[in-house]
Amino acid sequence: MNDLSPTAFLVSSSLKILVVFSGLMGVIAFMTLVERRVAGFIQDRLGPNRVGPFGILQPAADGIKNILKEETMPATANRFFFVLAPALALVPALVTFAVIPFAAPIETPWGTVGMVIADIPIGILFILAMASLGVYGLFLAGWASNNKYAFLGGLRAASQMVSYEVALGLSIIPVLMLAGNVTLTEIVWQQQQLGFWYLLPLSLAFILFVVSAFAETNRLPFDLPEAESELVTGYHTEYSSMKFSMFMIAEFGHILTASALMATLFLGGWSIPFWSGDHMFWYEGMLISGFTAAGEPMAANSAWWKTLMTLAAFAVKTGFFVLVFMWVRWTLPRFRYDQVMHLGWKVMLPTALIYVMVVAATILVLDQIGVEGFLFGAVLTAVSGLATVIFVFFVDSDRLISGSAVTGTDREVRSPVRQVNRTPIEPTTGTTVGR
Repeated sequence: MNDLSPTAFLVSSSLKILVVFSGLMGVIAFMTLVERRVAGFIQDRLGPNRVGPFGILQPAADGIKNILKEETMPATANRFFFVLAPALALVPALVTFAVIPFAAPIETPWGTVGMVIADIPIGILFILAMASLGVYGLFLAGWASNNKYAFLGGLRAASQMVSYEVALGLSIIPVLMLAGNVTLTEIVWQQQQLGFWYLLPLSLAFILFVVSAFAETNRLPFDLPEAESELVTGYHTEYSSMKFSMFMIAEFGHILTASALMATLFLGGWSIPFWSGDHMFWYEGMLISGFTAAGEPMAANSAWWKTLMTLAAFAVKTGFFVLVFMWVRWTLPRFRYDQVMHLGWKVMLPTALIYVMVVAATILVLDQIGVEGFLFGAVLTAVSGLATVIFVFFVDSDRLISGSAVTGTDREVRSPVRQVNRTPIEPTTGTTVGR
């Protein structure tokens, strides 16, 4: 998907790997600070503000503290899997980002360099496969610890992953049908050509994807594998020092990757809204911006400043979803486990299946009658909007969206204190009470 020589491709790929993954680790470190400051803002307190100006050195202080802390190893733990589990949780969280395009391509004297580490033709499938591997680290951590609380946390992580992985995959299918491809660069390009971000014509798919992403990353209100009020800290109860930090890095890595994926699938990726100057796509050996009325490709004008602008746009969109993850964590309470299973299997799964069929039928009808461009997106937006309204206000029947309390019931409410009619005791003349 480029015109680089083998040597230039190897050098550019190595540089992208070094820069991207170093940047990811830096961003993840500062995400811990941002979350604590967001939590402080929501709870009307200051948050970290002592280490460095405005507390910006707090991540470095936390890292040094974790490195210097004592490494503990339970006497009855399985040593090999106990040590392996944090790595199995961390690696998929970081590797998944390799297929996400984060800026427009840039032309160099050696050829066109795409701003993605690996522009593989199975981008979405690679992300689903790698994200599914993350649960092995959580389950092994719970099992290898030989601790009942940790083991229950691992079991919860596995069951939650299975429950919501299905809905997550089904929510992506409308995106693939609309784009006609599973490559993420192609999905960004198709949104540019359609003139619509997929957030509008696939609004219900977006909602299902966001909810599933919260469950996949084990964030509130889906943090059952770590529920401290029930399981101490769940699957990582027995971990300390840098092994514990690796689980935290993996969690924030999953949040960052999920946020970047939301921005790519539903908000046009690195595309800048209301501007066609950033439309670039590698097509049959050339970088094009689109097609003429006769179907001829038009060459794109690449520039370093366009790449920087699109990188900034991608960062803003991703940062918005990261903030949503943090805001929800410090706003909503934890679901009960039966609510989590009910939402995954009885609400989201059938809704996703029906929505896939509705979108497929709508696309087929619009293609048959020759509707294209803006009108195509507008009709699909109306259909998805109606489906979203039905899902939000009717499908769940107020069991989860409005909370666990059920109003309007005719059942008799009984007091937990049994009411007993007692005959009052009349004081006897001449008797002193209380001596």
